Amino acid sequence: MNFSDFNLDKCADGLLPVVVQNAVTLKVLMLGYMNREAFEKTVAEGRVTFYSRTRGTLWTKGETSGNFLEVKDMYADCDGDTLLIKAMPIGPTCHRGTEACFDTPAEDGFIRSLSRLIQQRHAEMPENSYTTKLFIKGVKKIAQKVGEEAVESTIEAVDGNRDRFIYEASDLIYHLLVLLEQMNVTLPEIERELLQRHS
Repeated sequence: MNFSDFNLDKCADGLLPVVVQNAVTLKVLMLGYMNREAFEKTVAEGRVTFYSRTRGTLWTKGETSGNFLEVKDMYADCDGDTLLIKAMPIGPTCHRGTEACFDTPAEDGFIRSLSRLIQQRHAEMPENSYTTKLFIKGVKKIAQKVGEEAVESTIEAVDGNRDRFIYEASDLIYHLLVLLEQMNVTLPEIERELLQRHS
């Protein structure tokens, strides 16, 4: 993707509007603008850089706060006059100290929230946490638990025990999320794989 690919005739002041979205939760974080130099710096460094219309200069998000936006994917819209960046935020995105500049409710569902909590447990490794104990024991123990919960879920399904199946399937999903984190695999990567198979 090159800056020259965009249709800047449709953009105010020749600046490209850029929507930034959390690559994991899919929450819209902010809107900014890029000129060619900001776009090329973003591509080269992997951190979102905007063109500040008020200051008339480049501005890398996080250059003063440390709350960078690490680029994961970039997509042009169908008209070529807007850019979507999926990024991993390092800290709050908004200057108010909030996750995003838009005060939208969380819509990513509990499984994604649980996945984020598991990521946090892995980073902080708090004592007396079952999740921490799993990470300490390593991939073999976590994989073993996934296998055990899969078998237990299957047994309850075959026996027609709906309530017990929900209980065991919940254990299975939790342990699978822990295994994904241990393997450094994200839910969006799983979604992309499933989408490729579907298409």
